[in-house]
Amino acid sequence: MSTPGGNSQRDAAWLYELCVTRFGFAMMFTAYSGVLPLLRADWNLSAGEAGLIQSAWHLGYLVSLFVAGFLSDHFGARRTFLAGNLLAAASAMLFALFTDGFVSALLLHGLLGLCSGSSYTPGLTLISERFSSQVRGRAMGFYLAAASLGYAVALLLGGALVTSIGWRGVFVVTACGPLAAACLSFHALRRTPNVVHPAPAAIGIGPSLLEVLRNRPAMRMIWAYVFHSWELLGMWAWLPAFLAISAAAGGDVTAQAVGLGAVLSAITYGASMAGSIAGGSLSDRWGRTAVILAMSCASLACSFAFGWMLSWPLWLLLVVAIIYNVTAIGDSSVYSTAITELVPPRYIGAAYSIRSVLGFGAGAVSPWTFGLVFDWARGAPLNSEAWAWGLAWTSLGVGALLGPLVTLRLRRMPEAKQMAGGKR
Repeated sequence: MSTPGGNSQRDAAWLYELCVTRFGFAMMFTAYSGVLPLLRADWNLSAGEAGLIQSAWHLGYLVSLFVAGFLSDHFGARRTFLAGNLLAAASAMLFALFTDGFVSALLLHGLLGLCSGSSYTPGLTLISERFSSQVRGRAMGFYLAAASLGYAVALLLGGALVTSIGWRGVFVVTACGPLAAACLSFHALRRTPNVVHPAPAAIGIGPSLLEVLRNRPAMRMIWAYVFHSWELLGMWAWLPAFLAISAAAGGDVTAQAVGLGAVLSAITYGASMAGSIAGGSLSDRWGRTAVILAMSCASLACSFAFGWMLSWPLWLLLVVAIIYNVTAIGDSSVYSTAITELVPPRYIGAAYSIRSVLGFGAGAVSPWTFGLVFDWARGAPLNSEAWAWGLAWTSLGVGALLGPLVTLRLRRMPEAKQMAGGKR
């Protein structure tokens, strides 16, 4: 594990290569949402069905994260990372080549999520094993920022290519990201040891879960992450479609409008990289809970306001979307870092598993709920597109309201001093 004064150049090179792999795997995350308006037209999808396809990915993802966490504890994060990445690459290409309607998209998008968790929690565990707590928040911030860059590049490619190669061509191009990342991951971790923390006694999944569930500070951090995930994953699922509708300015949503919505969304994802890096770095300096409170309150304000801005000038809507994305993701790395400081090393994988089931469970329901609220508000008695978008985005804020309150309760606990060298 690195410490201040250690081999910083070697650590930086290692982190860079790991971040490049995360960038590649992240490209498939936004492939579906980037062309969603076209898919709704081609497949005759309701908003609820469109949201359900996105939710299928999150449902599969939470299962994969749960399994990956325990595999990391019992077989090592490096081994889990490499084996799972091969499955992610294969499932990405299956989705790109064979999805052709609601049922196939629901199943194959869910399978893609089911195979995608190995690049996330095992990657975070690898970072926690290598970097000390004084710089761990920044390192995890870079890792999450790499994912944001992957989301952005996938949307840029989709926006630029969708008019010439169609949505399936976009899927195939973005599926090349996980394929390349799976190959690179073996090179990136060629000298990284596979660490398996020894158990104090023979211990199974049940006792590991109980150990984390009894850890009150860790569970409060996990619950704060759950409410955060509801907002963030719902926002990511629907932002490109919302910007495409705004770009159409009340007319038909053409491929050009979808492309513009994808490009504008990509700009917000690119800007959110700064949020990930700044959030992690500031939490090393000011404390974990202070940064979580600042970011979550700012993103909540955006959730309650954003949907009512549909008729705003597109450039102004983009500015608000950038602020929204930066603040919504700005505390993501902080939750991941804080878990490593509140849970003994042997149980970090179990803690990430519980966090993943609860957090991505909320994230699986959130896009679907968004779509259901939208369908309801657009029908009788409201019959309003503006109210539909406004209330749908508001549902994200309502689901995230408890996050800052749980964080405040954690901040007041004496165990909070274990985070960020006593800065809470």
